[in-house]
Formats: sequence, structure tokens, C-alpha cells
Amino acid sequence: MRPFSKKKYSGTAILLHWLIALMIICTFTLGLVMINIPGLTPTKLKYVSWHKWSGVTILALACLRVLWRLTHAAPPYPAGISRWQISAAHLMHTLLYVLIFAVPLSGYFYSLAAGVPVVYLGLFPLPVLIAKNRELAAILKTAHYVLNMTMLVCVCLHVLAALKHHFIDRDEILKRMLP
Repeated sequence: MRPFSKKKYSGTAILLHWLIALMIICTFTLGLVMINIPGLTPTKLKYVSWHKWSGVTILALACLRVLWRLTHAAPPYPAGISRWQISAAHLMHTLLYVLIFAVPLSGYFYSLAAGVPVVYLGLFPLPVLIAKNRELAAILKTAHYVLNMTMLVCVCLHVLAALKHHFIDRDEILKRMLP
């Protein structure tokens, strides 16, 4: 990693953070909407396609973000942040990174196991890495749901921690990631 002397993340890191966050919120919301549409309507099929395309985009952006993060150090924590808070932040960031990959991958493999290939933007077929398998599809559907709910909890805790630092502790934690 290269040394980093600034108090903020780089513009690229900030852009990737907020773009991925926005896409996760939209994709999660779209997922909730589409699963509550009864039957197999044209609208539901359209939403399912959009949901898959968003998931693939999130996965691609997450790859870029990890590559960026591996080559650009995070800014240092402000003075006065306790070691347990730094440890908790590292644990939460690690868990969020794992979930940012695990959620779309579980959805991708669920779709394949259900026998529905993923065609990105309706133009680019993604590789079919597993055959149709109903039992595996049921497991992956549950895994996709559980991973999404875990991500929801983690994102809420992440936001609450950032707001606590900004409004209660009045430190620079949140400002490091603001444009």
C-alpha cells in the first residue's frame, strides 16, 4: 500500500463507496418489491432482470473497490478513537466486503440452480457454472435471503456508527467519506 497522509479517502474510493451503497439500497428495495408481486407477470420479470443486472454491476464495482483499496491506504483514524472502536470498525468493514460479494454471488448461483441463466443487460450471457438443481436452488434462495438480511443489519449498524461519530462524538470519521 502506498502511504496516505490525507485525512479523507480518495475521490475514487468515495465515489465507489457511495455508488455501491446506492446500488445496494436500490437493488435490495427492488428485490423486496419483486418478491411481493404474485405470479409471473411481465412487470415481475422486468424487475427480476433489473435486480440481476444491478447485482452483477455491484459485484463488478466491488471488484474495482477492492483493487483500489489494496493499492490505496485508508486515511488514519482521528486521535482519540479507542482501540475497541477501531477493531469493531475493521470487523464491520470486513463483514461488509464479504457480504458485498456473497450477496450477488448467492443470487447468481441461485438463478443458475433454478435453471435461469443470467444475461447481463439482456445482451451478455454470463457463464453457466452449475447445472439446474432444485435442491441446491432452495438452499441458495435461503442463503441469498439470509445474506441480504445480514447485510441490512450491518449497513444499518454502519450508518448508525457513522452518525454517532458525527453527531455525538463530533469527530472526523464521517467526513473522511463525504465528497
